[in-house]
Amino acid sequence: MIERDNQITSSKAVNQDNQLDLTLRPKSLKEYVGQEDTKMNLRVSMQAAKKRKEPVEHVLLYGPPGLGKTTLANIVAREMGVNIKTTSGPAIEKQGDLASILTNLQPNDILFIDEIHRLKTQIEEILYSAMEDYALDIIIGKGPAARSMRLDLPKFTLIGATTKVGSLSAPLRDRFGHIYKLDFYQDDEIQQIVTRSANLLDINVDDAGAGEIAISARKTPRIANRLLKRIRDFATVEGVDKIDLKFTKKCLKTMGVDILGLDKADRQILLTIIDKFNGGPVGVRSIAAATAEEAETIEDLYEPYLLQIGFLDRTNRGRVVTENAYVHLNLEYTENQNKMF
Repeated sequence: MIERDNQITSSKAVNQDNQLDLTLRPKSLKEYVGQEDTKMNLRVSMQAAKKRKEPVEHVLLYGPPGLGKTTLANIVAREMGVNIKTTSGPAIEKQGDLASILTNLQPNDILFIDEIHRLKTQIEEILYSAMEDYALDIIIGKGPAARSMRLDLPKFTLIGATTKVGSLSAPLRDRFGHIYKLDFYQDDEIQQIVTRSANLLDINVDDAGAGEIAISARKTPRIANRLLKRIRDFATVEGVDKIDLKFTKKCLKTMGVDILGLDKADRQILLTIIDKFNGGPVGVRSIAAATAEEAETIEDLYEPYLLQIGFLDRTNRGRVVTENAYVHLNLEYTENQNKMF
């Protein structure tokens, strides 16, 4: 099985990095690199809300993991000068859990729900009136004696984050005033993030070294910071004072990360499609069975980047490895390849 969460280039958050990541997160929109359109719209929304002395309209952020959705939510709270309560869809198991959170909010506070697409249906139904009317409808009692009770809530902002916006129900999605997609970053933006993180961590990295980390970070800030921290470990052990291009390449090679950020897990998926399915097209469930991985994991964690860099095509008949991937893997590509495509 491919242990994706343990891979250095996984964009999923891991516990051992969480505390250090808090120190690297930007504290304001000015410090936040990239996502210019989203930042501009959020800035206007916050300025307008401040002038009206109202909370910001509910915000939905979606996109692949590791692009800064949680960071943006915390920035909004900081710049609005309000408290933020953070939870996740899977953590809210009962209606009472959500009711407890909502009734403890102060006026204009922010409720941030990560993985909001994983909320249970009955929990979503409570959110409808909470988001629209700032009221909480609860049922007291059971059977014929049951009665409905409405509690007023302070005006608040719900910020939801998801990697699967299509999995949200339409009624919930439509109640967000702002819906923003976070895109993969450009290499120069990632380099800026690496340089900023290196300064915060007191790491001496030259421009070439930072650039090499950037192009190997899968266009994702979380991965860039993780690579930087691992390279710092190598530098500490080997007594290296300055992380330059040569040392960076050496460390990335040791970690099994190539120039485009592909690691052993990514290459195994591509090679599996090439060797066992003649390059495709092949269904994701067949790929999952051949790699002993879950189809959902492949769709959520592997495919987005491989599609982004043009190594995979998603067709009606299945996934196809492109000629670019063959070239990168030093494999021969013939005209008969993907003949069913």
